[in-house]
Amino acid sequence: MKVEETRTETPSIKTIMFTDEECSEAGPGQFVMVWIPGVDEIPMSLSYLMGKGYCGVTVRSVGEATQALHTVKVGDNVGIRGPYGNGFKITEGAKALVVGGGTGIACVAPLIERLSMRSDELAIVMGARTKAELLFLERIKKTTAKARTRLLASTDDGSYGSKALASEVAITVMENAKFDIAYACGPELMIKRIAEKCIDKAIPLQASLERLMKCGVGICGSCVIGGYRVCKDGPIFNAESLRKLPEFGAYRRDASGTKIKV
Repeated sequence: MKVEETRTETPSIKTIMFTDEECSEAGPGQFVMVWIPGVDEIPMSLSYLMGKGYCGVTVRSVGEATQALHTVKVGDNVGIRGPYGNGFKITEGAKALVVGGGTGIACVAPLIERLSMRSDELAIVMGARTKAELLFLERIKKTTAKARTRLLASTDDGSYGSKALASEVAITVMENAKFDIAYACGPELMIKRIAEKCIDKAIPLQASLERLMKCGVGICGSCVIGGYRVCKDGPIFNAESLRKLPEFGAYRRDASGTKIKV
């Protein structure tokens, strides 16, 4: 696909927009495999779902492949496979909580936009290290113009919103309000804390889990966690499924299979 637009979202995060007919029916939470010719292929959540296949992926520059994506220009070619995986399921008229941390906000942004039109009430918690790295802040602020929608932002350094972790804000929100459903994407320890609270409060949770992926279609086994293939059985999992996985919130594996502490 030809890159149709690039957007600088934060000092370290960039969005690449393209049109792919296969993504016309993609839902929030699904991902694509993005191939950078001569470099690598990596999984990326769809961060924009604009209709008629016009989509985007949003990436922080952290490694060889992501650094290469940061250098692409309008008119350059990238490979797109997908969409893959299950997506978030939306319950009409529910009272919903959405929590996004760091680049995990990219995954839940399309979900927030749809929930803002279909939920009875919506609470959004988003967090980052600093205000400069708070992804899609103005975009998500637009959803709060709708009735019964509120945004609670936090930063590690207190430069915007509460000086707290997104998980801490979300737990406080769950202590003081009742929700029919919760959604989360971000650092794994953040998701683990939210999952534990959701189980305690009997709130159904849908969380997006990240693991190393090579094929994206359930063949290679690179993304296996417990008995699940994250690419095929996920990436969206409920709290009960995550609770049964001893490695969840403890470690992940690199390309060689070596355990890395989360």
